[in-house]
Amino acid sequence: MKDDTNYFEVNKSTWNKKVAIHAQSEMYNIDAFKKGKTSLMPYELKALGDVNGKSLLHLQCHFGQDTLSWSRMGAKCTGVDLSDEGVKLAKQLNTELQLDAEFVCCNVLETSKYISETFDIVFTSYGTIGWLPDLKPWAKMIAERLNVGGTFYIVEFHPIAWMFDYVDGQPKMTYHYSQDEVIYDEYEGTYANQDSKMVSKEYGWNHGLSEVVNSLIEAGLQIDYLNEHDESPYDVFPDLIKTEFGMYKMKNQLFPMIFELKATKM
Repeated sequence: MKDDTNYFEVNKSTWNKKVAIHAQSEMYNIDAFKKGKTSLMPYELKALGDVNGKSLLHLQCHFGQDTLSWSRMGAKCTGVDLSDEGVKLAKQLNTELQLDAEFVCCNVLETSKYISETFDIVFTSYGTIGWLPDLKPWAKMIAERLNVGGTFYIVEFHPIAWMFDYVDGQPKMTYHYSQDEVIYDEYEGTYANQDSKMVSKEYGWNHGLSEVVNSLIEAGLQIDYLNEHDESPYDVFPDLIKTEFGMYKMKNQLFPMIFELKATKM
């Protein structure tokens, strides 16, 4: 297996810088969150339903808002993230909000080295798998951490969306739909604050839907459904139009923006 350590170190450094900027951003709206507003979006709320009393592992949790939102709904949550700054803030929020979530700082692919318990639900969402060079170890880890009969759920930006380079504002089709070679990006700002002067240095990989589905099947999960949606809950691509339901669509919608997949460990 090739050594991806440097990629992860660069990404970790960038995400550590993003935490403070995102915590102040309108997008993450931490004040409203502290007052009780959920950070969860309609897709995942509908898919997972009543989580009260269930154990939930949240992969790549950033600074823990979604983890803590599930915790408020009665789930016993553990969040995992590569960024120690993210995990530090997540723990602070957990204490401040008097919740009982736990947070672990590690590379998501090494989750099983740090967490031995199994869960009713494994959850991950919005901009996660693109940071991983290979989905086979990711899927294997998910299967390891799920109880028999447990649910894995991912809601994620559609792979077609990552074929474009958005750095100059105008989407330009640049990358393969399912690209093995690493993609390096360097730009000012972040998706939550494009006016920020921080320089994001990021390594990423494109994974097509077949790779997502087949890695999970190979790991022993049964796919319950795969859905594709034309609307995004986040305004993270250029020139999106807000709908009456608070979602975002493209002016010329020629491909889906989101996919969601639910699977069960048999």
